[in-house]
Amino acid sequence: MGIYLVVDTEVGLVLLWDRKTSIFLKLSPEFKGRVCGLCGNFDDNAVNDFTTRSQSVVGNALEFGNSWKFSPSCADAPAPRDACAANPHRRSWAQKQCSVLNSATFAACHAHVEPAKYYEACVGDACACDSGGDCECLCTAVAAYAQACHDVGVCVSWRTPDICPLFCDYYNREGQCEWHYQPCGPPCMRTCRNPSGRCLTDLPGLEGGVNEIDSPIYSTAVGSTHALCRVCPGNSVPVFPKLPSQGGTVTQTDTVRRARQLTGKGTGTRGDRVPRGA
Repeated sequence: MGIYLVVDTEVGLVLLWDRKTSIFLKLSPEFKGRVCGLCGNFDDNAVNDFTTRSQSVVGNALEFGNSWKFSPSCADAPAPRDACAANPHRRSWAQKQCSVLNSATFAACHAHVEPAKYYEACVGDACACDSGGDCECLCTAVAAYAQACHDVGVCVSWRTPDICPLFCDYYNREGQCEWHYQPCGPPCMRTCRNPSGRCLTDLPGLEGGVNEIDSPIYSTAVGSTHALCRVCPGNSVPVFPKLPSQGGTVTQTDTVRRARQLTGKGTGTRGDRVPRGA
């Protein structure tokens, strides 16, 4: 939901992907201390997270990661390079942009989630993205800290028009105020595939654009979260009646106008806009 693709399974595992560079895995409590691998053993003790396949606790991330290769025949991953040393012209920009993590913006969270490792990761990611996508690397790094804050109950509204903006309001129709950005929006909404609006797992609120009309049904197709219909027809696919035409040809304007009449939103055809979470 929002900017995230959420896969909620019946076995107690939830996967959240921001469709960019961040993936979160969440497990139900019965798995505590019963798992292993790159995500640690889920025993609330970060000290032993670097446990290798042979059950040795190591302090080197590379040694730990290589121990969990899918096949022994796979080559070991090389030592990671210092991205800022490789791209020194990026260092000052990365440090300045990532400093938002240590600023008053996140002050309410600092006592709950230590920002140091997130700042270090942010600078490294921002330095590494040297050709295209530089803002994406920065924004996903900052968003990861914001999500960690929200996981402990601290909601931070950190995005601005200058720092990683999400212009959800762009999708409002003229004179309407339905779409708004929320840093901690509802994690589970009514959709045509989930008309009850209930999820298998309780999730923290997720950021993204949220439609505030009364009790809508949402479509989440193609990475969108937008109001589709008040009541879902059979297979949730609207059936369009015969449309007016000019000279035997249905016009784009007619199609968009009729789509709006039926769904209250655009169809994604050229010249119209479909709300997206990002």
